[in-house]
Amino acid sequence: MKRRGRIVAFLLLLVVFAATIGTTTNPILKNVKLGLDLQGGFEVLYHVEELKDGQKITEAVVTDTASALSRRVNALGVSEPVIQVESGNRIRVQLAGVEDQETAREMLSTQANLTFRDADDNIILDGDDLKEGKAKEGFGETGNPVVTLEMKDPKKFGQVTTEISSRPAPDNVLVIWLDFEEGVDSYKEEMLKPDPKFVSAPRVQYPINSSNVEISGDFTLQEAKDLSGILNAGALPVHLKEVYSTSVGAQFGEQALTKTVDAGIIGIALIFIFMLVYYRIPGLVAVITLSIYVYLILLVFTLINGVLTLPGIAALVLGVGMAVDANILTYERIREELRVGKSVKAAFQAGAKQAFTAILDANLTTILAAVVLFIFGTSSVQGFALILIISILASFVTAVWGTRLLLGLLVNSGMLDGKPGMFGISKHKVHAPEEGVETLELSTKFDRVDFVGTRKRFYILSSILLIAGVIMLGVFKLNLGIDFSSGTRVEILSNEPLTEAGLQEQLDEIGHPSSDIVISGETGNIGVVRYKEEFSQAEVNKIKADLATVYGADPNISTVSSIVGKELAKNAVYALLYAALGILIYVAFRFEWRMGLATVIGLIHDVFFMLAIFSILRLEVDITFIAAVLTIVGYSINDTIVTFDRIRENLNRRGTITDVSELADIVNKSLRQTLGRSVNTVLTVIFVVVALILMGAEAIRPFSIALLIGLIAGTYSSIFISAQIWFDLKKREMKEKGAIKVEQEKKKWGSDEPVV
Repeated sequence: MKRRGRIVAFLLLLVVFAATIGTTTNPILKNVKLGLDLQGGFEVLYHVEELKDGQKITEAVVTDTASALSRRVNALGVSEPVIQVESGNRIRVQLAGVEDQETAREMLSTQANLTFRDADDNIILDGDDLKEGKAKEGFGETGNPVVTLEMKDPKKFGQVTTEISSRPAPDNVLVIWLDFEEGVDSYKEEMLKPDPKFVSAPRVQYPINSSNVEISGDFTLQEAKDLSGILNAGALPVHLKEVYSTSVGAQFGEQALTKTVDAGIIGIALIFIFMLVYYRIPGLVAVITLSIYVYLILLVFTLINGVLTLPGIAALVLGVGMAVDANILTYERIREELRVGKSVKAAFQAGAKQAFTAILDANLTTILAAVVLFIFGTSSVQGFALILIISILASFVTAVWGTRLLLGLLVNSGMLDGKPGMFGISKHKVHAPEEGVETLELSTKFDRVDFVGTRKRFYILSSILLIAGVIMLGVFKLNLGIDFSSGTRVEILSNEPLTEAGLQEQLDEIGHPSSDIVISGETGNIGVVRYKEEFSQAEVNKIKADLATVYGADPNISTVSSIVGKELAKNAVYALLYAALGILIYVAFRFEWRMGLATVIGLIHDVFFMLAIFSILRLEVDITFIAAVLTIVGYSINDTIVTFDRIRENLNRRGTITDVSELADIVNKSLRQTLGRSVNTVLTVIFVVVALILMGAEAIRPFSIALLIGLIAGTYSSIFISAQIWFDLKKREMKEKGAIKVEQEKKKWGSDEPVV
C-alpha cells in the first residue's frame, strides 16, 4: 500500500507542477521586461558638470538632475525607464522600446532654459516666472500647433508688454528663446539666418494683462508636445556630458531575441536527452526539476522587476547546464554506492548525503564570482550576474531538495529495488555486498591513466602554451573593444550580404570613413565599423539617419569616452582580483591553504589561456568577455572543489598517510572517480554554449566562444594542474613531517561524513 501511495504522490506532484507551469507561464512571460538590446532603444551615461563657474556638484544637485530627467522621460511616454545615479556624479539612463531615439536624446540633454527678451537681447522674463507644470500643447487660431504657458504674475507680464508695445517697429517684439547659452548670437543677427535659434518673436502692439502666453512657431504637433514636456520638467541645473552611450535598432533587438531563444531551447533539449539516455529514471527526475528550475527563474525575475537582457538569456540557458551539475554529482554518487552492493534505498541516502557538501561549496564559490561581477559590471553585465545568482539559488533548491523529494518517492516505493539498470548501470558492474568492496576500490574507465605520474608532462605542456601565449600577446596584443579602448562602434544590419569594399565606399559617401570594418553574420549581412574617436550626439543622430536610409534599419551605435574606458578596464582588473582573493580565502577556510593556492593558480592559468586564444584569433575583448571570464572562474572552481572534496574524503577514509605513493594513489583514484562527472557536466554546458555559438545572436558570439574556451581550459586545469600542484605541495609537507596524520586535521578538514 505504501509503495502504491508513494507512486501516486509522485504522479500527483507531476500533475501539480505541470498544471501550475502550464497555466502561469504565459502570464509570467508577458510580464518579463525586455532590455534595450532585445527590443531596441538606447542607454546613455551622463557625467554631471557645473553649469556656472563656482557651482558645486553635490549629491543633492545630482539627485535633482536625475528627477528632472525622470520628468522629461515621463513626457516622452516611455514605459518603465531606468534612471540611476552612479559614482556620485554620473547618471545612467536606459530607455527601451523608444522609436524616435534622436528626439528622446535631445529632450534628455537639452538645457531648455526658456527666456523672454527684448530686441536688444535684454532678458526680461525667464522660466522662474512660469507656473510649474502648466505648459500644454494645443492649436492656435490658424490651426497650427502651439504651446501655451501660464505666468505666475499677470501684472509683471502686463508691465513688460506695455513697455515693449510702446516701442516703434521693428523693435516692438517679445523674443522667446529656448536653450539660451552664453555667447549666443543676438536677435538681430539671428534674424538674418535661415534657421534662427529663437523659437518665435511675436510683435506686441498693445499691453497684455493676462497670465496666459501662447508660443507659436514652425512646430509639428509632436514637437509642441515635446516642448511642453521639457518646460514642465524644468531646466536642468547642470551641464550633462555624454561619456558612454549605446543605441540599438529595433530590428537588431527582435532578431537577437528570436535567435538566442531558439538556440537556448535546442541547447536545453540536448541536455534533457542526454540526462534521459545516460541516467534513465534519475535523468527523468532531472528533466522535471530542471523544467521547474527554468520556471522559478522567470517567476523570481518578474517578481523582482528585473530587466531581461541578451546576456541575461545566455545566463539563464547557461544556468541550466550548470544546474544539471548538482544532479550529475548526486547521481554519480548514488551509482557508486549501488556498484559496491548497497540497496537502492541505502545508495540513495548515502549518495545524496555525500554529494551535499561538494554541491554547497561549488555553489557558494560560483555565487561569489557572480556577486563580484554584479558589483563591477555595467548594466547588461549586471543583468547577466543577477540571473546567474538567481540561477544558482534556484538550482540548489531544485537539484538538491527537488531531486531528493521526487527521486526519494520512487526509491522508497520499492519499484526500483534490484534494478540498477534504471540508474544506467549494467548488472555485471555491481559487486555483491559480501565482497566488501569500497567505493575507493571501484574500477573506472580511467584506471589506466596515471594523473600524478604524468603531471610533469602537463606542467611542461601548460608552460609551453603559456609562454607561447605571452609571445602572441606581445606580438598581436589584445583586440580591445571600445569598452576598454574608447571610441565608437557602429553595427549595421542589411537585408543583403555586405562587402568590406562596398561598406567602406558607403561610409566615405556619408562622411564617416573607416578602415576598421568587419563583416559577420550567417549570410554576411552584418557590418561592424569601429572609430577611435568618440561621436557626439549630433554625429550619432546623423550617421544613424544616413545608414538607416541606405540599409532600411537603424544601426547599433555605441560610444565610450576615454574616461569610462579606463574605468571599465580598472574595474575588470579589480573584479578578477577580488574574485580570486575571495575564492582563495574561502577554499583555504573550507579545505586548507594548499588547496586554495592550487585552485587560484589553476584559475590564473584558465584566464591567461583565454586571453591568449582571444589575442591569436583577434576576437574582440569587451565587457562581456570579463563576464565570461568570471563565469568560467566560478565554473572552474566548481569542478576543482568537487575534486578536492573527493580527495579530502578519501584521505579521511585512509587515515594516516606515511608514504608519497599512498598520497599519489589517493589523488589518482579521486581524479578517476570524479572524471566521469567532470566530463558529463562540461558536456552538458558545452551543449548550450555550442548552440549559442552556432545559432545565437551575433552580439553574444564572442561571449559564447570565451565560455567554450574557458570550459575546456577549466576542466583541464582542475584535473591536470590544480590537483597536481596540491599533490606537490603536500608531498613537500610529508618530507618535512614524515607523515600526514589526517586524524589530527579533521577539525580543519571536516568530519568523515559530510553533514546535510
